[in-house]
Amino acid sequence: MELHDVWFVLIAVLWTGYFFLEGFDFGVGVLTKLLARNRAEKRVLINTIGPVWDGNEVWLLTAGGATFAAFPEWYATLFSGFYLPLLVILVCLIVRGVAFEYRVKRPEENWQRNWETAIFWTSLLPAFLWGVAFGNIVHGVKIDRDLEYAGSVWDLLNPYALLGGLVTLTLFTFHGTVFTALKTVGEIRERARALALRVGLLTAVLALAFLVWTQVDSGDGKSLVALVVAVAALVVALMANQAGREGWSFALSGVTIVAAVAMLFLTLFPNVMPSTLDADWSLTVTNASSSPYTLKIMTWLAAVATPVVVLYQGWTYWVFRKRIGTQHIAEPAH
Repeated sequence: MELHDVWFVLIAVLWTGYFFLEGFDFGVGVLTKLLARNRAEKRVLINTIGPVWDGNEVWLLTAGGATFAAFPEWYATLFSGFYLPLLVILVCLIVRGVAFEYRVKRPEENWQRNWETAIFWTSLLPAFLWGVAFGNIVHGVKIDRDLEYAGSVWDLLNPYALLGGLVTLTLFTFHGTVFTALKTVGEIRERARALALRVGLLTAVLALAFLVWTQVDSGDGKSLVALVVAVAALVVALMANQAGREGWSFALSGVTIVAAVAMLFLTLFPNVMPSTLDADWSLTVTNASSSPYTLKIMTWLAAVATPVVVLYQGWTYWVFRKRIGTQHIAEPAH
């Protein structure tokens, strides 16, 4: 296997890790409007991800940096062509981080409610837009002979990509709902399990349509296996949720995300951005990659740094593993 193939796999792993971790993170943010009934329950939801949300975003930074270094042509075409939706995602992530920190800085109800509204929208929009972006990457966009994006922002809003956005939004919300059931106690836990069933059924319908469309469009035997694993894991996750096995339900919803992302990258390879204008103008792992020497240095650095980061983040989740409920929420000190 060539080094550019290795880095395609590593970037796929980084995006998978990001969607697995930030997926339930976004989902919990969406639940602040869908599940929480009062200020205390909103604080419970936010506290479930409070110690880990910023660490989850490290995977996005690493994926973006790895793409820039390993596949500069891919990075340049992607970020210039998808400039507006990626800018919206970036602004949302910035405002979301500020909202987590500033929400409790003042005791006024309007102040806290406005920041909580910001958390909801800045969780919902990226969850939807990431699906739109990856839908376009997999389905193909208008790339000309100079390997530059030749379409407009409206070309990105095609039916396949919009369906992909709905899939990531509902899948991340389901992932966040089972995470909430896993991390909470009391009434909010029971309501999270009930909501997970409704969101999960909607997710199953949308995901099946999107993945079958992807398979018919550009799939092969390997991607078909990933499709079956994704759908089966989602169904079993719903069954585990109904049985009150929140840990299994969360793990299996994570398997759904992993298998679905794996399927997208399997259908994409060896392209990194297919061209709908001419297949010969597509960006591939070969014509979009850095030099072998650059990839070699990156491989050694990744081999040393990646295990350290994974172990540290795993330790963080272990430290903050206990369930919480409204009884654990202290009264404001103001």
